[in-house]
Amino acid sequence: MFERPAAGERAILVQLDLGGGDFAERLDEFRLLVTSAGAQPLAMVSGRRPAPDPATFAGKGKVLEIADAARMWEADLVVFNHELSPGQQRNLERALECRVVDRSSLILDIFALRARSHEGKLQVELAQLQHLATRLVRGWTHLERQKGGIGLRGPGEKQLETDRRLLGQRVALLKDRLKQLARQRQLRRRARVRRGVLSVSLVGYTNAGKSTLFNALTKAGAYAADQLFATLDTTSRRLFVEGAGQIVVSDTVGFIRDLPHSLVAAFHATLEETAEADLLLHVVDSASSDRDQQMAAVSAVLTEIGAGEVTQIVVWNKIDLTAARPAVERDDCGSITRVRVSSKSGTGLDLLRQVLAETARQHALGKPSEAT
Repeated sequence: MFERPAAGERAILVQLDLGGGDFAERLDEFRLLVTSAGAQPLAMVSGRRPAPDPATFAGKGKVLEIADAARMWEADLVVFNHELSPGQQRNLERALECRVVDRSSLILDIFALRARSHEGKLQVELAQLQHLATRLVRGWTHLERQKGGIGLRGPGEKQLETDRRLLGQRVALLKDRLKQLARQRQLRRRARVRRGVLSVSLVGYTNAGKSTLFNALTKAGAYAADQLFATLDTTSRRLFVEGAGQIVVSDTVGFIRDLPHSLVAAFHATLEETAEADLLLHVVDSASSDRDQQMAAVSAVLTEIGAGEVTQIVVWNKIDLTAARPAVERDDCGSITRVRVSSKSGTGLDLLRQVLAETARQHALGKPSEAT
C-alpha cells in the first residue's frame, strides 16, 4: 500500500454524468471548489454512467483512464465530484496508488482552511470527526486485527475499537462546548428580541456576493473574495436605517448543492441564528446561468435547518453584469418579493435600505401584539 502524502496540490478531477442534468454548471463549480482548496487542477476525466459502480464508483475502464492521467501528469491526488463510500475510496486508492478525495472531504477541507473563530474551528473539527467515523470500519482494514505476539499484546481491545472510543469521546466534548456557545448566543438573541430590534440574516449560494453586500451596507470590512466559502464564521453588525432606527444584520456561511449532512449538523448552532432571524435576505447571483438551481439548493438547506418559514426577500445581486435595472418588486398584495442591486457598484443599495426600513417599521408595529 502506498504512503499517504502530507499534502498534495496537483489534482486530477473526476466527474461522471449520471443523468442528473446541469453537468456543465456542476463542472465549473467543481473546478472552483478544487482551486478554493488550494489544489491545482491538471486534467479532467469525465464520462457517462447509468449508475455508480459499487466497487469503484467509476468502473474498471474509467479507473484505468484515471490512473493513466494521474501517472502522465504526476498527480498527487484524484478528486471526485461525488460522494464515495469508504469501500469505494479504499479500492480507488489501491488501484490508482495515490490519495483519493471525494466531494464531502473536499468541502470539509475548504471549511478547515476558512475557519477563523474558536466556534468555527470547533464546528469544522466536529464535522471532520463525524465524517471520519463513517470510514473507520471499512476504510482502515489494518486496524481490524487484534494486537498480539510478544511485546504487542494489548489489553484485549482491538485498535479499531480504541480509535472509535477515543473519537467518540472527542465528539462528545466538542458537542458540549458548542452547546455552551449556543446558550450564550441564545441569551444575546433574547436581549435583542426584548429590545424589539429587527434581526436580518444574509443567506444564499456560496460566492453570490453576500459578504460584499454586507460590507456595502454596514462598512464592516468582512473578508470578501471571488472564491467559494470565503465566509465561514457568522459576523453581525448593527445598521442604522433612516426612519426605523437600528437593526442587526448577520453575514452567514454560503450554501452549496449536496452540502454534506455532517457539516449541516455541526454548524446547526450557528445556522440557528438564521432560523431565528426576523427576515432573510436571499442573495442571488443574477448573472449566473445556474441561478435557479442555486436558489433551489439554498431553499433545501433552509428547510433542513428549520428556516424555511422565515420571511424572505430575494436580493437580485450583480445586476452590473446584466441588463437589469435597480428596482423593488412586489406581489399582488403589495409585499416586497425582490430587490435588484449591485453590491459591488452600489447601484440599488438605497432601495434596499428603504426596504429594510419598511420591514423594520412593520416589525416594530407587530411587536406589541406578539407580546400579548
